[in-house]
Amino acid sequence: MTTGTGASRGAGGGAAAGLPDEEPSSQTLDGVIRAVRAEQVTIGVAIPVPSPHAELLQRWRSDFGDPLGAVVPAHVTIVPPTAVEAVALDDVHEHLRASAAAVEPFAMRLSGTGTFRPVSPVVFVQVAAGGRECAALEQRVRSGVLGSQRRFPYHPHVTVAQEVDDAALDRARSTLAGYEVAFPVAGVELYLHGSDGVWRPCAEFPLGRA
Repeated sequence: MTTGTGASRGAGGGAAAGLPDEEPSSQTLDGVIRAVRAEQVTIGVAIPVPSPHAELLQRWRSDFGDPLGAVVPAHVTIVPPTAVEAVALDDVHEHLRASAAAVEPFAMRLSGTGTFRPVSPVVFVQVAAGGRECAALEQRVRSGVLGSQRRFPYHPHVTVAQEVDDAALDRARSTLAGYEVAFPVAGVELYLHGSDGVWRPCAEFPLGRA
């Protein structure tokens, strides 16, 4: 994504088509407006792992051979990659603001590793504490403008190896089996997927009414 700032409408989309020098007809202008409004961006919502733990986990992910280690910040997913219309980003921001406000800040502890094999070739660091709060947040966020059907039951985790061979998955699971870290969670972040393949945070939404 996980992993620039300042989202704007149309961010992450292709370059807008140039208009002719002459005054466009109303039909041409209507077509341009419809094209812009139909433009989609890919977003994700996640709890970021803070520094320096995030950088360490990303280095490990890259070391295991996962190319996403260089472009996806270490995170706990709330909403996986989702395509939305660029003009809907304001609604997405408002929805996330309200959803985050309904969940109080909490403590998260990561400990040990797990895997989704054989269903999916993924090894992850487990969320040992804070999982219930993640699930409550996910339930609120995955509604309204971000409502969509889940492919799998929600399971908070931090991916450290994905789509690599079995030997690399085994090494990831054993190498980080003793990994443990705790940190406070005070908000969630909205990420945009760039044309270069990098996930960048563009807005943060604090937890709690305060």
